[in-house]
Amino acid sequence: MPANSLKPAPHLYLQIAARIEKQIMDQVLKVGDKLPSVRTLCRELGHNMSTITQAYYELESRSLIETRPRSGYYVCLPPGKRLQVPKPSVPPAHGNLTSANPEDQDDLITKVHRDGANKTVTLLSLGVPDVSLLPIAKLNKAMLQATRTLPGSGTGYDQVQGNEKLRKEIAKWSLTWGGVLNENDLVTTSGCMNALSYCLLALTSPGDTVAIESPAYFGILQLAKGMGLRVLELPTNAVTGIEIDALKKAITQQKIKVCLLVSNFNNPCGSSMPATHKKEVAKLLEHHHIPLIEDDIYGDLYFGSSRPGTCKRYDESGMVLYCNSVSKTLAPGYRVGWVAAGQFTDKITRLKLNHSISSATLTSEVVAEFLKNGRYEHHLRKMRQTLHHNSMKYIAAIASYFPEGTRVTQPEGGYFLWIELDKKINTVELYNKAIKFGISIAPGRMFSLQEQFGNCLRLSFGLPWSDELEKKIKLLGMLAQQ
Repeated sequence: MPANSLKPAPHLYLQIAARIEKQIMDQVLKVGDKLPSVRTLCRELGHNMSTITQAYYELESRSLIETRPRSGYYVCLPPGKRLQVPKPSVPPAHGNLTSANPEDQDDLITKVHRDGANKTVTLLSLGVPDVSLLPIAKLNKAMLQATRTLPGSGTGYDQVQGNEKLRKEIAKWSLTWGGVLNENDLVTTSGCMNALSYCLLALTSPGDTVAIESPAYFGILQLAKGMGLRVLELPTNAVTGIEIDALKKAITQQKIKVCLLVSNFNNPCGSSMPATHKKEVAKLLEHHHIPLIEDDIYGDLYFGSSRPGTCKRYDESGMVLYCNSVSKTLAPGYRVGWVAAGQFTDKITRLKLNHSISSATLTSEVVAEFLKNGRYEHHLRKMRQTLHHNSMKYIAAIASYFPEGTRVTQPEGGYFLWIELDKKINTVELYNKAIKFGISIAPGRMFSLQEQFGNCLRLSFGLPWSDELEKKIKLLGMLAQQ
């Protein structure tokens, strides 16, 4: 009798794991696909829950699948196909001495934004949720209810500080990130950019220096530049955010008036500061009496088991101005945002009175109602699952179709992938080629006031995944190969 005939059969859970692994390797099950639940597989195979659970644990230990809170098990990219993340940024040390032709950057930003008006273009460039991700019918119903219940059907001015019901619900919601706010701590605004504008107006004068991450959202760069501020772009890690040692060094060498950070799922990198970094930054800036403007607009779009905290939760002196909105989560066009401005609340309120008198009455009431009755959290659970699924599909397509040596971020939330290509590839030229095929991307050059990131680009995974979208990413990869 041959020796191998005496070899015992592998455990049952290993046999099940091997069958699923083969389907993954044969592309029967693809990246982002959901596996049957443990209960479903027990019923179909006639095995107990312990066996199926062990099989899934085995596949998880091999990094073939991953579990998502309240959702189940999903196929992830095999370790051998995973791309490296982009290297930390090293912006020039001379502040915002812009490129030779800063108008070129302005023109590029304008051009990319105009793509949004063309319904035939696949918008991989703009960081807004696709309309299919939004609860349109429920929002319409809430809007109708607001017109019936508000005095004058919502045609009158609201309080300067903002809708009281909305501020109360936002204060309750702050518990999700470790906040301890009340309605008097908050001022509502027309979206998050409006909140950031008020903060910079309250804290700076032309010629002052604002320290930010690099790369940074082009809207923030354009805002600061338009206010005559000197922008100090600091080294940033694509995973953990701003390099704290670089921030410490900058504080000792330059007179920084204010620091502005996107602490969770940064735009464009998708980086997220660990809790220890948030605490250290908050304490460091407090020690040097430097206000921190914290943009947390993507914080609710996390893919993990719990919402990440904020720098604001470590604020003991009111020096952190916390900004947020529902523009990326619920209704971009509603323009409902807010700021918890700490010791600067009265100043922000006066600025709002001078600039806009009050916030939009109807949309503030609708958002307040969504928060109050739990619809917001219910909506977010579905949205987070979709965005996580999208991100995995996009990353897998980039790994398959983009040139060798491509690097891409692995965000734990938000909307964005930051892609670093070979230095010989100019992503402005890539944009010009891609738009001819109806594909819009955001070249890396948009995300700095300095001459850097010319070989990088940002892709948004806010569009629903489809076979047609995969073809567009494949085509984009081919154009990059050329």
